[in-house]
Amino acid sequence: MSAISRIGVFTSGGDAPGMNACIRAVVRTAIANEKQVYGIQRGYQGMIEDEFIPLTSRSVSNIIQRGGTILKTARSKDFMTADGRKKAYQHLQNHQIDALIAIGGDGTFTGAEIFCNEYPDIRIIGIPGTIDNDLAGTDFTLGFDTAVNTTIEAIDKIRDTAAAHDRCFFIEVMGRDSGCIALWAGVAGGAEAILLPEHDTNLDALIEKLESGAKRNKSSSIVIVAEGEKNGGAQNVAQQVKSRLPDYETKVTVLGHVQRGGSPSAFDRIFAAKCGVKSIEALIAGENRVMVGIRDNKMSYTPLSKATKQHDPLDKDLYRMIDILAL
Repeated sequence: MSAISRIGVFTSGGDAPGMNACIRAVVRTAIANEKQVYGIQRGYQGMIEDEFIPLTSRSVSNIIQRGGTILKTARSKDFMTADGRKKAYQHLQNHQIDALIAIGGDGTFTGAEIFCNEYPDIRIIGIPGTIDNDLAGTDFTLGFDTAVNTTIEAIDKIRDTAAAHDRCFFIEVMGRDSGCIALWAGVAGGAEAILLPEHDTNLDALIEKLESGAKRNKSSSIVIVAEGEKNGGAQNVAQQVKSRLPDYETKVTVLGHVQRGGSPSAFDRIFAAKCGVKSIEALIAGENRVMVGIRDNKMSYTPLSKATKQHDPLDKDLYRMIDILAL
């Protein structure tokens, strides 16, 4: 396989804390190995619209602590078409780019796989950047730890007011298809119940648990609801509980996109650095069409096709703890 000299890096899909730290690591590792780096703004859409900017070590100064992504991000419908991908390829050729580092999630890697099939001369390494922690082949994704910590901070503050008024709060967190944030934040935040997309909600059991807590004079109750929970989210669940327990005071808080923002945690910064360094080393070693990830605290490679097509199951031990710790 021919040596590479110019590398493009881009972020795609939903932003995640740690993306900037990862861009920084990619750029500086590439330069340390005498490779030129171009940033592609707004992901695949910027690739189609020729939004390429040269990056130097100074270009990525003072960004390690910043949330979001300096390269911007977008969801590109044009890249879903053969004509769109052809334009993207032509612009890569014009800038003499040999390889790409794609920082994103499921949709990003799906697009990368299709692009590699059509234009195999462009090598691609993926880095898992999504707060949902829903990619197979890696124990963690960039931004997940920060999102969980943001969620826990909100839960702690809500519990203060819940306890002051003897209320039950239903807190909706992000996770349309994955309940990872809900599960981790719920256990860490001491939730009485956690409702996940991966499991059917037993409303009778939930009401029984809330009633039992009230009889034992619990000062407050917190129920964490992932947005993809099958009853339609926290608002619907709270209404159903209220209809069955009319004297029970319920409140709903939807955390929304606050979970995406903020300065990345130390874990996400270090993981970003490891992924950025490993991605460039992977390209130099001849790797292609793989996602860099972490398994059992060791960096690993997973084919992009496997990272996009299957999701690792939720932590069974954490799920088992919910009822035990909510007594």
